[in-house]
Amino acid sequence: MSKRTDGAVAINRRANFDYEIEETFEAGLVLTGSEVKSLREGRANIAESYVSPENDEIWLINSDIPTYGPANRFNHDPRRHRKLLLKRREIAKLQGAVAKEGRTIIALRLFFNDRGMAKILIGLARGKKTVDKRQTIKDRDWNKQKARLMKNLG
Repeated sequence: MSKRTDGAVAINRRANFDYEIEETFEAGLVLTGSEVKSLREGRANIAESYVSPENDEIWLINSDIPTYGPANRFNHDPRRHRKLLLKRREIAKLQGAVAKEGRTIIALRLFFNDRGMAKILIGLARGKKTVDKRQTIKDRDWNKQKARLMKNLG
């Protein structure tokens, strides 16, 4: 497995296709030691995960951080709910958007910042309809063709 240079451990590639992301937030994660070790190995999956506000807290649900082999009996549950660390104002904004406007909060990117802290980029999003998804596919194909034409000309 190759190491990423940008510090990213996991990226949700389907997020931009399925959702229209309106605003992003960077949040810290409450992790155990074996979870951090597993993340440092570059093993995580956030493709099926989502974020849920519960009791004035924000939780990451259904993210998969595999167990760390050498931790044996001190290991963690791979799909446990993980608390996210945000400012009180950001939590209130996210809760209001989910409750009043029917938005969804999705995990976009799990990474280590410059200080070596595990962070997650979450997005406040609105689900795309099938028509919007078709337009996204058309735009992506056109950009590929355009890049190919420019490459052949130059």
